[in-house]
Amino acid sequence: MYWPLGTPRIYATSSSRQPGPAHTVSHDGLPLRPQQPEQRPDGASLLSPKPPGASSAPLTPLTPITPLTPGIKPVERDYTDDEDEDEDDGVGAPPGRGPTDLPLNEPILALKVARAGHIFAVITATTLTVWQTKPTVVLAVVVRSKASLDAYGTNTNLLLRPDSAILVLHTSLGFLITYTLATDPDARIYRPHFPNHTNVQRRRQSHAGEPGQAAPDQILWGPGEGSGVRDVSIRFRMVIKVDAGIESVLALDDELVVATRKPAAVQCIRWTPDSSGSQTSTELLSRMGWLEKRVTVKEMTHDRPMNLSTWVTSDGRAYAVQRLPRAQGGDGSNEPAGAKRLFKGYCFHAPQSEQDRAVRCVVNARFSLIAVGCADGTIRVYSAKDYSGNIPPSHVHVLPASLSTTGQLTALVYSPDGYCLFAGFEKGWATWSVYGKLLSNTFHADHAVAATHGEEWVSGVRDAAWVGGSGDLLMTARAHEAVWLLEMARSAVTGCYSPANLFRTVLQSTSSIMVYRGYDLPDLTSISAEPALWHTTRIPPGYLWNQWPIRCTAISADGRYVAVAGRRGLAHYSVNSGRWKTFTNDVLENEFQVRGGMCWYQNILVAAVEANRSFELRLYSRESALDGTVAYTQPMPAPVVLITVTGEDSLLAYTYDNLLYHYVFTPGPPGGSIRLIEVGHIAFHGIVRSPARVRGLSWILPDHQLLEGDPTQDVAHASVLFLVDGKLVLLRPSFAEGNLKYDMRVIAHNVEYYLNMRDRPYTHEAGPPRLIPGPDGSGSSGALDDSLWIFDGVELKAWSDMDTVMKTISGEEASRELPALVPVPIDFYPLSVVLPKAIVLGVEPDLIQRRDISFSFFRFSIRTHLFLPDILRFHLAANRSAEALQLAQQYEHLEYFPHGLEILLHHVLDEEVDANPPPTPEHAMLPRVLSLLSSFKQYLDIVVQCTRKTEVRSWRTLFAYLPPPQELFEESLQRGSLKTAGGYLLVLHTFDELATASEQGVRLLSRAMQEEDWDLCKELARFLAALDESGETLRQAMELAKARLGGDEGPLGRNGFAATSSRLEIPGASTFPSLVRGLGVIQGSDSGVSEGRSATASDAGSFRSDM
Repeated sequence: MYWPLGTPRIYATSSSRQPGPAHTVSHDGLPLRPQQPEQRPDGASLLSPKPPGASSAPLTPLTPITPLTPGIKPVERDYTDDEDEDEDDGVGAPPGRGPTDLPLNEPILALKVARAGHIFAVITATTLTVWQTKPTVVLAVVVRSKASLDAYGTNTNLLLRPDSAILVLHTSLGFLITYTLATDPDARIYRPHFPNHTNVQRRRQSHAGEPGQAAPDQILWGPGEGSGVRDVSIRFRMVIKVDAGIESVLALDDELVVATRKPAAVQCIRWTPDSSGSQTSTELLSRMGWLEKRVTVKEMTHDRPMNLSTWVTSDGRAYAVQRLPRAQGGDGSNEPAGAKRLFKGYCFHAPQSEQDRAVRCVVNARFSLIAVGCADGTIRVYSAKDYSGNIPPSHVHVLPASLSTTGQLTALVYSPDGYCLFAGFEKGWATWSVYGKLLSNTFHADHAVAATHGEEWVSGVRDAAWVGGSGDLLMTARAHEAVWLLEMARSAVTGCYSPANLFRTVLQSTSSIMVYRGYDLPDLTSISAEPALWHTTRIPPGYLWNQWPIRCTAISADGRYVAVAGRRGLAHYSVNSGRWKTFTNDVLENEFQVRGGMCWYQNILVAAVEANRSFELRLYSRESALDGTVAYTQPMPAPVVLITVTGEDSLLAYTYDNLLYHYVFTPGPPGGSIRLIEVGHIAFHGIVRSPARVRGLSWILPDHQLLEGDPTQDVAHASVLFLVDGKLVLLRPSFAEGNLKYDMRVIAHNVEYYLNMRDRPYTHEAGPPRLIPGPDGSGSSGALDDSLWIFDGVELKAWSDMDTVMKTISGEEASRELPALVPVPIDFYPLSVVLPKAIVLGVEPDLIQRRDISFSFFRFSIRTHLFLPDILRFHLAANRSAEALQLAQQYEHLEYFPHGLEILLHHVLDEEVDANPPPTPEHAMLPRVLSLLSSFKQYLDIVVQCTRKTEVRSWRTLFAYLPPPQELFEESLQRGSLKTAGGYLLVLHTFDELATASEQGVRLLSRAMQEEDWDLCKELARFLAALDESGETLRQAMELAKARLGGDEGPLGRNGFAATSSRLEIPGASTFPSLVRGLGVIQGSDSGVSEGRSATASDAGSFRSDM
């Protein structure tokens, strides 16, 4: 659901040797005067035993004077060309300020982002740089002095406390250097000042808000940059020496976790002492019974939402670890370290070979997954079901290239919403959807072009992190001093799971939305890959200044309106008029926050909001200004998890107190607006354990209740679908002793999204809810209107009739086994199922590299797949020919319907030809397919088109179940399909029926000349010439054709025929290959590609597409 967009922006502290921003030189607690090596301070060694006679108090280096924030002037000032720059030579520099320039061309070694995402920090071997995310500017640079580098070693890794208050440097000599980061919430820097601004400029600036209240510098800001640049200060805190050797370090909210080498142990160092005065606690790995013997911890990660850590040990195993409560751990200061129990864990990944050894681990809290990157580059994902070690394998992310092409795994990180996994490698990077569908990669890029243009982000990644609510991706290269910021486009479903977002494809990026508009276009136009099918609009800059990032996007069922919501407030847009509506009053905009999603009912926007610590459903009319009164407000007793529109006039709202509310839209009093009326609710206590984990919801009403039932009783008859993490759960109502109960069944796993076709919005294009009534009058047999589609990260699957599934769960069917799913294999990520057009719609990114431009960029193209052949084949394989015929008749009106049947025939024929042993006639699929095809008028064309695109060895198998080619040739002539008859003429020739082929060739030539189809005449002439190199056969055919047509005095009479025959010269033997191409035989060609010719009846199914 994520795709890279455009080309990344590049940021670096400096790209030249010219004077750059001021920076701080830190001695990290060392005296300014050089000392002898034997007098060098040891720092505070908290892990090694103290020498005899040493003081009990830890040795803490001196804290220097707080350095000024480099490159930042906390006051507004004007810069002029004649300003004195005395600080460049270090004269008069404040304490801590160094006279040297900022080191250049040092590659970035590590990248860390704060939990809030507002800042990030990077290190090189000698520097520490703190950046602000929006706007992306340097806030502070710390350059370690030569004395510090000699004493403590160069930087190797960076730790950032989640609240960004403390930074920790891990050095090559085993030291941990800590810094504090202080921020002034009111101070702003880098503020432009215009001393001679005019009234025109002031009027332009007033468009950002109310007249006279706009900040005069907002004309320079972009998305999320309205708050300006913060003023920060870095202060050295202390140095920690670890004599035991550092294997890995993890910074948490309360403590710093250090894994040591000798002895192998894990030590927890609190940022501040606890009530007992203790600041450290240690547990040896040898005392942890759940770990293997003689191992060390190579990597540690922690996920706060799940309160779960992962450890990767030196033997390649991966563990899920939890910190024990301090009371249980017994961390008294006078207790031996070996008696303390600080952690408990479970091994969930044990390598079976060297290639399976774990290298990286990352936790996906949204879907309860743990991804393990292995030595061979494969990413194995496990499902964390509980905290007792029940972590079974879930799926595997397969690399799109070999290990020699990708290199070793270097970075592994999930997007904040959990829908996308990014993996960086030594020679490129790749992204997958949460359950394993490959989205994008750079392994097939031209590295020579990338190296020429200096685009190291294409050729390899050292570290990466998500920022901007999953809207941007930060990357660092393996040997480069820059940070790249790559914009990502993602589906609106990731932020707002609603039927309209699933049935109408909408993509959102950092500053724009893209709406696919091919649903209402003709069939062949809607499946094209033209960029014009996308309607792209930029979100108003005035809204993005302060409310970036966009967290929620919702489109209306008819595709006319789109709404977006950021940190606070909302805005909506009309696709037809191209106009946005936003709040002009900042107070009203910042008064509420959208929590629980949005959806559209006709031209009414429904938003679940939190305002002043209360929770509401608000209705906004598209026709009214947002600053006006809200159309209707429905108070809610608890926060809303999600809302969705169902049926013609119903709204479902699911809340955190595990209640599902059913509302009905009703007109208000005369002259008033629409309002909501609650007609029922359902409590799911004891059924849904965690409402926060519910991602999607819908319900299915029986037909009798939908048509004739009381809406107040809908909650008692509805079957409810919940999407919890990756599990699709169906609740079937039943009454026992007068009480309402639910039969619960998990019907699918690893579900990224599902599509309930009963939720399909009613539009003129979609038609009525029931297209074709079934034999039992239910209207659900074979028409797919009651189908349920799921995507599991591998392929799209569907139940063609949900009634059978629900009866199975409730025990009405003899078998308790769920019906089989229809597989629809696809090679791109599906975004929507367009039922009226029988296609699956998706997008696919492409990395464009050209030598005439100096940068590479991503663009995505529309992909479509015709699902009709897959479902027809499934019905035929199950001996449900009647359902297959009914389904095919439903789509007979499509222009590409013959092409769909041709694909079905082609795939079945290839499988039966390659089958060993071949299937018996009773079990063969080919006769069933041909029987289905014979029900349609395009039958003869489809068969001959299939012969054009298959090898000659397959023809015998195909015509074993067909009438003789002679009969098919005659029938084609009777129908007037001359090109189709020409195809069967080739079959006659291939089957060594030379006499028949010559005779029928003459008949066809005469008919073609009579109908003035000169292209066919030319190809037939070549065909007859190829039968006899002497040309005698062609001469005889011309004479016979002359005899047939000689009596006519029309355009093909004596004079007309002479003029025509003069052009039909006898070709040489070398023209035989063109004969084969001309009459349509393509040896071994793909079934999805055909030549471009003039449109005829026989060519109705031959078009080029991505299906």
